[in-house]
Amino acid sequence: MKRAFTSLALCALLCGACTRVPITGRSQLNLIPESTMDQMAVEQYRSFLSQNKAVSSNSSRDASMVQRVGSRIAGAVTQYLRTNGAADRVSDYKWEFNLVENKEVNAWCMPGGKVVVYTGILPVTKDETSLAIVLGHEIAHAIARHSNERMSQQLGLQGLQMLGDAALMKKDSRYVNTFDQLFGIGTQVGVTLPHSRAQESEADHLGLIFAAMAGYDPRQAVPFWQRMATLGGGSKVPVYLSDHPDDATRIAQIQKWVPEAMKYYKPH
Repeated sequence: MKRAFTSLALCALLCGACTRVPITGRSQLNLIPESTMDQMAVEQYRSFLSQNKAVSSNSSRDASMVQRVGSRIAGAVTQYLRTNGAADRVSDYKWEFNLVENKEVNAWCMPGGKVVVYTGILPVTKDETSLAIVLGHEIAHAIARHSNERMSQQLGLQGLQMLGDAALMKKDSRYVNTFDQLFGIGTQVGVTLPHSRAQESEADHLGLIFAAMAGYDPRQAVPFWQRMATLGGGSKVPVYLSDHPDDATRIAQIQKWVPEAMKYYKPH
């Protein structure tokens, strides 16, 4: 009876942790409370800003643009989620958008809506619409709760590894290290990296739609990602060892999703 109760409790926990990503409808498992993710993000965000120079929006048109575009997309997405019964996705979000002086071509968004854009990406975005493509992509990671999903996945893999170690310890402990090495390589190439690539593609997909919702032309995503593709230079790692889709695949997918995104596009 106790074992049956435990199994039912576990099933209830897993079912409660299963959700669907808005728009794409993909099923996901998030084991960590969003309040915990948000609190961790706030602490990391504050720590990052204390060690990196944020550009003041009062003295910089670029910083003002980042805040304007980010707030516009966040507002449009929040309204969409409220209208479609998914307001809980952003109910506790406190959006922040900061431009940080850094030559790296990058931007990111933490859970709870904590966003950073590096100055190094602005020469590639070139204009407000392409910046919206970038921010739409990063905001999509947060809305889709990708960080929670990745951490939940790691917890699950760690649990499987512990079970494997325990089983081997009973038979022959000499094989534990070998198992751990093979398990690490196998899950990295067969689970973690493919899942990361899938999340990046989903963020591209959602990001196009989010930018369109805010009145930015999603068709500009194609030339932006083509410009990004020229930055790689030299040799690249094989796709199966990368956490991002290759440039050609990414651009082809975006071209396929543009017509869908255009349905949400209402120029301001």
